[in-house]
Amino acid sequence: MLFNSYEFIFLFLPITFGIYFWLNKKRLTQASKAWMVFTSLFFYSWWNILYLPLILGSILFNFTVGSSISKMKELQSQRRKNISQKALLSFGIISNILLLGYFKYMDFFIANTNTVLGTHWDLMHILLPLGISFFTFTQIAYLIDTYRNEVKEMDYLNYTLFVTFFPHLLAGPILHHKEMMPQFDAIRNKAINYKNISAGIFLFSVGLFKKVIIADTFAQWAVIGFDQAETLDRIEAWATSLSYTFQLYFDFSGYTDMALGVALLFNIRLPINFNSPYQALNIQDFWRRWHITLSRFLRDYIYIPLGGNRKGELHTYANLFTVFLIGGLWHGASWMFVIWGTLHGVAIVTHRAWQQMGLSMNKWLSWFITFNFVNIAWIFFRAKDWDQAIKVLNGMFFGDIVFSENLEKKFFFLKNIGIEFGQFTTHLGGHTSTMVWIAVGLILIVTAPNSNTLVRALKPTKFYLLVTVIVAVYSFLNLAKNSEFLYFNF
Repeated sequence: MLFNSYEFIFLFLPITFGIYFWLNKKRLTQASKAWMVFTSLFFYSWWNILYLPLILGSILFNFTVGSSISKMKELQSQRRKNISQKALLSFGIISNILLLGYFKYMDFFIANTNTVLGTHWDLMHILLPLGISFFTFTQIAYLIDTYRNEVKEMDYLNYTLFVTFFPHLLAGPILHHKEMMPQFDAIRNKAINYKNISAGIFLFSVGLFKKVIIADTFAQWAVIGFDQAETLDRIEAWATSLSYTFQLYFDFSGYTDMALGVALLFNIRLPINFNSPYQALNIQDFWRRWHITLSRFLRDYIYIPLGGNRKGELHTYANLFTVFLIGGLWHGASWMFVIWGTLHGVAIVTHRAWQQMGLSMNKWLSWFITFNFVNIAWIFFRAKDWDQAIKVLNGMFFGDIVFSENLEKKFFFLKNIGIEFGQFTTHLGGHTSTMVWIAVGLILIVTAPNSNTLVRALKPTKFYLLVTVIVAVYSFLNLAKNSEFLYFNF
């Protein structure tokens, strides 16, 4: 079920909300949690009920492993406890990785094995279960937090609610048990909070607008440029890459805004996942702003256990590079994601070396380099194969420069430096509005306050009510597109 669908907005969400708070009003708190679990599993099953046993089995397995790790504190001596807990933790983590690997990477492994060894194994064509990367990482974090004595209670219903809570289930944010369960148990969160409702509706409306109006508009040019056009001139190629750069941001941040907004309706605050990432002044700053909960997971559960920056500079560089390589692979089974992760790994290592040498850079130049690096790296993230990526890159740096023929009389002298005049952006469908949208998108990502800032400044005034209604209604009128979110594929 999509956040940007009529059935979610006008049926699922109101029914879930109404019954949840009615049960809480009757002081049936356990029943309200059970209701939320049921509706969350219904939400997940809407896509493909065949994968319901998968997530239920994953939840039961991880809860059992986590509970066993916790109980070992009381049953065993300190020395033996540490060995047994660590072995059980390793078993739990490896099992989760194997499950994720089977569904996400098995065909990738078979295809590459066939290429290297000349074998002819048939691909399994496994359909990727929605949200598997997110609920798997969430539960790995739970197991590690349990091992670290950071999980204070063991209740199966609470744990199931923590994993399945529908706003975050399919595309994050990636949650920690310790930051969620106190909110579900807090008495003050059992009653309707009209301040949270107004903030939640506003945030949901902003996210819906980002997705339906902005992201899906940029999507049409990204699809044509990457998937359909055989060649691209320089302006078309840059328009293609920038269209995807803006599409991805407004699509994923739009989903996150909607997730945070829906959670607020239930008095639950999910962690912030975006903080104006395209305003970053270096690549480290970018990753502190983009997909924040994934960056947090990679730092806390991979980078720091590998040694972080505690074992010398060379080891630190290796750890940083490894983390970003894993981050690339997490997004999907493709050499394009490996290349994308490698590029970011090299960039973060270069940035650290630059800092260690005490060098600095002009603020605007720093932003320009960071943004363009991110934009170019996204090409490999989006491209289906190497040839598709090279097509866009070749157009960006070596393609012809073609201006609209309407400008030829005024700027004919530009022909002397190799600029041509003809059909403008013809390979993208000839839309002159493409450049207008890109200019607006650039202005928004550089100057506009992010959703988190807007919510903090939110006041129950007629102005904010009017803005929310206009944004929501305009978005509702465009819901017929019914397009999926990009991160559902990861």
